[in-house]
Amino acid sequence: MTADRSESSRSNRTTRRAFMRNAGTAAAAWTVGTGLAARPAQGRVLGANDRINFAMIGCGGEGNALLSMVKILKDQGVNVEIVAVCDIYRPRLEKTAERYKAKAYSSHKELLADSSIDVVGIATPDHIHGYQIIDAIRAGKDIYCEKPVTHWRQFELTKRLFREVSKSDRVFQLGSQYMSDSAWSQARRMIQEGQIGQPVHAEVSFFRVGDWGERGMPIDDPDAQPGPDLDWQAFLGDSPKREFDVSRFFRWRMYWDYAGGPATDLYPHCLSQVIHMLGVKMPSLVVGTGGKLRYEEREVPDTCNILAEYPEKMSVSMVGTQANDYPGARPRPPACSPIIRGWEATLTFENEEIVLTPVQGTKKEGKRVKIERPFDHVRHMKNLLDCCRTREKPEYPVDLAYYTQTPIQMGILSLREGKVAKFDPTAEKIVL
Repeated sequence: MTADRSESSRSNRTTRRAFMRNAGTAAAAWTVGTGLAARPAQGRVLGANDRINFAMIGCGGEGNALLSMVKILKDQGVNVEIVAVCDIYRPRLEKTAERYKAKAYSSHKELLADSSIDVVGIATPDHIHGYQIIDAIRAGKDIYCEKPVTHWRQFELTKRLFREVSKSDRVFQLGSQYMSDSAWSQARRMIQEGQIGQPVHAEVSFFRVGDWGERGMPIDDPDAQPGPDLDWQAFLGDSPKREFDVSRFFRWRMYWDYAGGPATDLYPHCLSQVIHMLGVKMPSLVVGTGGKLRYEEREVPDTCNILAEYPEKMSVSMVGTQANDYPGARPRPPACSPIIRGWEATLTFENEEIVLTPVQGTKKEGKRVKIERPFDHVRHMKNLLDCCRTREKPEYPVDLAYYTQTPIQMGILSLREGKVAKFDPTAEKIVL
């Protein structure tokens, strides 16, 4: 089932050509006149004992969760201070600013112009991430950004972001905290050592129950209206221009314009692990299927399956649904622990062990390897702050974000268009 067939109202759909034209116009408006230098500003050089001044852009549920992690680290003795917060919805902004005694900004550009800020967290809707990351890089800030790094329709922005961050001296960490788990680096070494033979197939899955509709994303104020306390145009960013809708503003994860369902909300967690372990980059082709199989209130699918083929002769399958939370036979959180299959053995992850199971007929012996460091949400944030001082590469750097987001974008485009998505490595573009 393609996504177009599953949408509730065909009359309200934007055609693909008009959609891309509108998105391009809006993107230009979003990036022109930011007030930030085209050349990256010089960030403050932090000494071992200097306080890190942290600011958060986006004061919703994810933003406050990240702020709570920073607060935990401060209470544990890390020399960090929450100095500023930003949100385009004033009630949310004022509440968070009061909670942390932080300076309040209604514009992320004004916050980034504050030279006292060292690190920014970004927890805004998906389609805003990329522009704010680039603005933050140019303002000389180190960055912690919630996944996904960009929206499903923003491959060109993803590519530009990757290049801008890579050529800068800024530290970038994507907020998929499961990458703080040492299991994936330990398994990567095992694969590189040839312990499973030639890798051939990886399987990841993510299952949960929840529609992210009325229950998952409550409407803070049903009577909210755009104006001085709610910047609707800033929320729209490069998405299609629409009249204000209170559900779209507060429950944005339900809509194609701003989100992509399980593929963008959940799969970055588990696909990142596989990309890291296998060391692959861009797929050669991707196919996506799925649709709304349970929750009709939303536009985005609740069920999505993506199959990616890589030029290294490897396949990666991503499967999942929000209609059932049974995780299968891999009782290790999250419910997305991967399976890595090689010619000679298979790697699985059970509780706090990596399990190597030989392929029948091989001479390899099975074994279990203790996972040295299970995942820790707070430690993922601390890793960023540590790297802000050492300038080392963090656990989830921008190249991993780029190579993870592209097959997900290809999978959604395939699902929506009912076509195979191919990657042209010479032109560095997605072809449908």
